[in-house]
Amino acid sequence: MKIDFDKMKGLIPAIIQDVKTGEVLMLGFMNKEAWEKTLRISRVTFWSRTRKQLWTKGETSGNFLIVKKVYLDCDQDSVLIKAEPKGPTCHTGKKSCFFKEIK
Repeated sequence: MKIDFDKMKGLIPAIIQDVKTGEVLMLGFMNKEAWEKTLRISRVTFWSRTRKQLWTKGETSGNFLIVKKVYLDCDQDSVLIKAEPKGPTCHTGKKSCFFKEIK
């Protein structure tokens, strides 16, 4: 299957989910290069929209996201990656980036 990188000007959203618990860990964006690197090294790699460069989650912290399963959505413009987290996912030290509940 071919991913549609054109809809969002070269980017696709990538939802990262814990393969064991099903918890959503984070959302990031991938360009084609980040996507290909993710598949090649089996570690989640994103495109940083602020720094304008690739970054593999965990490259500085050691908290890698090891790719276990990959799903493409029905419109072929976003992905769900089920990964094994090697430590906390969020840069705050939390397991997930989604810890701020809105009440």
